[in-house]
Amino acid sequence: MTDQTPDLPAARPDGPFEDAAVARADAAGPRLDRTGPFIAGDKVQLADAKNRLHTITLKEGGQFHSHRGVLRHDDLIGAEDGTVVEDSHGTAYQALRPLYSDYMLSMPRGAAIIYPKDSAQILMWGDIFPGARVLEAGVGSGGLTTALLRAVGPEGSVHSIERREDFAGVARENVETYFGAPHPAWTLSIGDFQERALELAADGPCADRVVLDMLAPWECVDAAATALVSGGVFLAYVATVTQLSRTAEALRDHGEFTEPYAWESFVRPWHLEGLAVRPEHRMNAHTGFLLTARRTAHGVEALRRVRRPAPGSQDAAELSHPDNDGFGGSETTWTADDLGERGVAARKIKRALRDIRQGRDR
Repeated sequence: MTDQTPDLPAARPDGPFEDAAVARADAAGPRLDRTGPFIAGDKVQLADAKNRLHTITLKEGGQFHSHRGVLRHDDLIGAEDGTVVEDSHGTAYQALRPLYSDYMLSMPRGAAIIYPKDSAQILMWGDIFPGARVLEAGVGSGGLTTALLRAVGPEGSVHSIERREDFAGVARENVETYFGAPHPAWTLSIGDFQERALELAADGPCADRVVLDMLAPWECVDAAATALVSGGVFLAYVATVTQLSRTAEALRDHGEFTEPYAWESFVRPWHLEGLAVRPEHRMNAHTGFLLTARRTAHGVEALRRVRRPAPGSQDAAELSHPDNDGFGGSETTWTADDLGERGVAARKIKRALRDIRQGRDR
């Protein structure tokens, strides 16, 4: 994969990000992470008494029409976040800025996104701290990238690497829509992680954290080890058990990563209505597995965990048996079809880009 697309953005401002972002917002439009009274250009989420949601973009002289009546945008401009307004027929709406989770779940997308329950755990267990240098691969539609940028703060940086230029285009539009302009801490490259990470680490380790969301993260373990500082965190998000197994074995085989730790999470919302307190009928179950490991000091072999393996789990004949292909670090090359992943049609990418651009004004 060639890397012909220049990194974006080219430079970071000298001043604090907040000051720079406010200045850019005046020229490029309000940010979705701002606070204070509503201004023209803000996105506002309207909720009626039945919690039916409508999202509008405020315009001077604008109007929101529903079958109940008309709500004037001028009644919201200058009002405090969280105010209650009424339309021409007296229908009341609670007006709030959308949260990041609202934006992530509703953003137009080409590739699938990492959902909030997993993004939150990536930030926690990946230990994404203010000022961190994060190397991300598999930018998708930009959902996790936005979370990483919020976490690293004005002194940190996120370098995202994406193989597909069409995915990168959607991600760039979504991230810039959220922040109101190109984020000064973000660099987006088109290319292969293994090649790009080695280029970035030519003068020494360049990343405090590596976050991978891709088909075959085990192929990137060596490059990630080169890019990571001693004690850095490797984190992979994978969809299937076989991906999880191969990545864990690749980390062990490398020798300079601590024992990998893996888990998945389920979120079960609850219905709250007087005495009727019970679980909701639907829950947010399996989306993917998260796997983490720490980089040891460069050149230092990791201390192997003493464990009692299950019979046959490390047996060479069992590992090489065709029925167990994909587990235990096999050498088979996989494609997206092998994992049941659907390809993303070009028309879906075009539709996502159209929806992002139109959504900025409606």
